[in-house]
Amino acid sequence: MKNVRIGADIGGTFTDLVQVDDQGRFRFGKLLTTPDAPDLAVEQGVAELLKSTGTPASSVSHVIHGTTLFTNALIERKGARTALVTTAGFRDAIEIGREHRYDMYDLQMERPEPLAPRHFRFEVEERVLSDGSVDTPLQQQALATLVETLTEQRIEAVAVCLIHSYRNPAHEQQIAEFLRQRCPQIAISVSSEVVPEIREYERTSTSLINVYVQGLAEQYIARLQDGLARNGLDCSLFIMQSNGGVCDVDTATQFPVRLIESGPAAGALAAAHYGRSMALENVLSFDMGGTTAKACLIEGGQPLIAPDFEVDRKYRFSKGSGLPVKVPVIEMIEIGAGGGSIARIDGLGRLTVGPDSAGAEPGPVSYGRGGKEPTVTDADLLLGYLDPAFFLGGQIGLDLDGALNSVHARIAQPLSMEPDKASWAIHQVVNENMASAARIHSVERGKDITRFPLFAFGGAGPVHADRVARILRAPSVIYPLGAGVMSAIGFLTAPLAVDFVRTLPGGLDEMDWDAANAALAEMEAEGVDVLKRTVPVDRITFKRFGDLCYRRQGYEIRVPIPQGALGSDSQTAIRQSFEAAYEAIYGHILPELEIDVVSWRVVAEGPHPDLALPTPDRQGAMEDARKGERPVYMPEFDGFEPVPVYDRYALRPGVAFEGPAIVEERESTVVIGPGASVHVDDALSLVSTLRK
Repeated sequence: MKNVRIGADIGGTFTDLVQVDDQGRFRFGKLLTTPDAPDLAVEQGVAELLKSTGTPASSVSHVIHGTTLFTNALIERKGARTALVTTAGFRDAIEIGREHRYDMYDLQMERPEPLAPRHFRFEVEERVLSDGSVDTPLQQQALATLVETLTEQRIEAVAVCLIHSYRNPAHEQQIAEFLRQRCPQIAISVSSEVVPEIREYERTSTSLINVYVQGLAEQYIARLQDGLARNGLDCSLFIMQSNGGVCDVDTATQFPVRLIESGPAAGALAAAHYGRSMALENVLSFDMGGTTAKACLIEGGQPLIAPDFEVDRKYRFSKGSGLPVKVPVIEMIEIGAGGGSIARIDGLGRLTVGPDSAGAEPGPVSYGRGGKEPTVTDADLLLGYLDPAFFLGGQIGLDLDGALNSVHARIAQPLSMEPDKASWAIHQVVNENMASAARIHSVERGKDITRFPLFAFGGAGPVHADRVARILRAPSVIYPLGAGVMSAIGFLTAPLAVDFVRTLPGGLDEMDWDAANAALAEMEAEGVDVLKRTVPVDRITFKRFGDLCYRRQGYEIRVPIPQGALGSDSQTAIRQSFEAAYEAIYGHILPELEIDVVSWRVVAEGPHPDLALPTPDRQGAMEDARKGERPVYMPEFDGFEPVPVYDRYALRPGVAFEGPAIVEERESTVVIGPGASVHVDDALSLVSTLRK
């Protein structure tokens, strides 16, 4: 009987796994990521998980996976040798980009290099107008020469992106068919299939990214499937997408651009799932791992969705400094603040932390794997927050002396500080960085962050969440059981889902409703074709959205639109939906202005999986959970004082205690500061209420 599901999340430092059966029994696994071959860590982790729990491989129904592999390939430029085919006269549009300068006064401003360099960008004579009519037919005779050039240049991947192909894809399809017949060894991505949406720069960038990593995705997923088979698993493999849904292997290999933010998206889904179970509609998801920290606002029980994002930013916080990706994504802010973030003194004598990370290789100095530069983990160890003999349940012994020597030599001594004060400075600098990023994220969306409880997870998140919450003045912090592998748990809450978009611009008051209904019906039919491979047709549901703006505005916002046939009688409901969303973001509406619809969207979904939260398998008292105490640094003490240490797995619902305290589990450690009141809820989460 196939009654077991497994989630596997590859991070920059650790690979996390979770196994759950139909009785709601959770089992966790965590091991160092294998950067050169990330699939090996998944294969090894699944084998260890099945062995440690005595689970037969035949009982696994499916594995859901997320990875940062494709993001890393873009940042490190380790994808295919890629070319672009575009309309004559538009060869340089991908390099010109937008007029916007993310730093107006920087004369040396860097922009990300296009994935197809200029000598690999080829033009074809053709032209489609914005209404879809053909102005210049495609000149077929030029395609034979194009094939010769692609072969001579040893091109491995081609993105075909012609002007206005979102309205009429005929020329793109002709070019793609010609190339596939004569160059079967070359991967081809067509913009009208990847992102049939207005705005040529973003559409071209997204199409290039998709084909740039397509070969990598095919090879990686094939290796992953082989690794699972070697473990005896005969089950379905699903991949997490950036939009919060999962997809099958065929969709993942055809559209790998949809997978770029897969790991972080899963963590936000887990936060939303726990929040709904606790009757908390609004939660701030706070995920701090070994390399990065991510914050995401959960509102109304759902994470916010953005229509696009950027990768490979030259300046981490500067919008416009990266490659645009025009696919829906769970909206979050990410900074280089993790357990492996490196601390150093800059040229002005200031302490800085991150964004660069020691990662899994060599890792923090305390890992004893060759790291030399002090990291956040090393500082947390010196502050007494981590037990050197119980890191990852004792699987990794931490080198306390190595961490002390590194912090002393590289941070404390240059700043004329004691090592404990220097360690606290590292700890608090990274806390301030994360709190500032979360505050900016909420302000930009018009939200009052002081009303959002913090949901803390990731290997390092529970160590830092208490102080981050105090900076943000959050009302409480929730620490779920298994916080260190929470993104992997998030995979198991995600439905199968796929997004579609059609650009069909027009005024709301003069819309061609027949064309709009036809576009929506077409997208829903495509959703059924994709999902019916794994989901019964009668269990597929649809969500509809429109990209709307006030007339003459440059950009749109996504708003829900009614189900069923649309017509002139739908205008009022659509306008109300738009104005509610607009006011939530900008604080006002402009009722005298006309509204334009730019694009229509459909999200096709399968049923949401049932995932019960952990429940206790035995009773226990507070005294059973106490492991002892150890000296811990707290600024309120102005030094080290003994603090009680509790065994997370022995804490039972209803137990309550006051901070300061340390609560240890295998994959993470919870650090509770003074003045916090903590109780254990029915799902074994620690709920810490902070005093104002």
